[in-house]
Amino acid sequence: MCGRFTVRLPSPDLAAAFGIAETARETAPSFNVAPGRVVPVVVDEGEGRRLDAFRWGLIPHWAKDPSIGERLINARAETVAEKPAFRQAFLRRRCLILADGFYEWKAEGTRKTPYFISLDGVPVFAFAGLWEHWTPPGGEPVLSCAILTVEANAFMRPIHHRMPVILPPESYGAWLDPHNGDRQALLALLKPCPSEGMRAHPVSSFVNAARHDSIQCVLPLE
Repeated sequence: MCGRFTVRLPSPDLAAAFGIAETARETAPSFNVAPGRVVPVVVDEGEGRRLDAFRWGLIPHWAKDPSIGERLINARAETVAEKPAFRQAFLRRRCLILADGFYEWKAEGTRKTPYFISLDGVPVFAFAGLWEHWTPPGGEPVLSCAILTVEANAFMRPIHHRMPVILPPESYGAWLDPHNGDRQALLALLKPCPSEGMRAHPVSSFVNAARHDSIQCVLPLE
């Protein structure tokens, strides 16, 4: 599972890092991105890539109530092609969700210790994501997204059994291509990133509260 992450670069720097000229909507940097927040994404609907801002927590187009998004922040790679909430988005609406680190909670007896995980020397990377558009009766469309997860790699396994899919840059094109409907080829992209270069350290339970959004969230636990 991936329930919190960080993205500390402003939108212009994110766009520059991914070589994107068009920014539809901007997001604010955050040390503690929580479900329901607006997050930076890269999408391509056939007219080139753009940087946009979608709500984290996917709302299927057929949903009657947007609160379903609270339960759909992640999509399991093993079942994404079959689950009704995700299968259409998997084939037609894929995105990159931008981040520079994420949090996971390690169970230690009766308590859970939060860890901050990042990639050494990588200022920003991309989670594999899905997106949807949902329109309430008489309202404005809501664009929302979910993060793909897989079984943890060797580095992450002592902390948690699941991890987000971190795509390598060479996979961005195939993942974003709106004309790519090759289910097996897409599923093959959904694998744990290499353990080499990953870094993790325990942090304070300060990060547990979604309202907390400061550098204290990522500081190593003393």
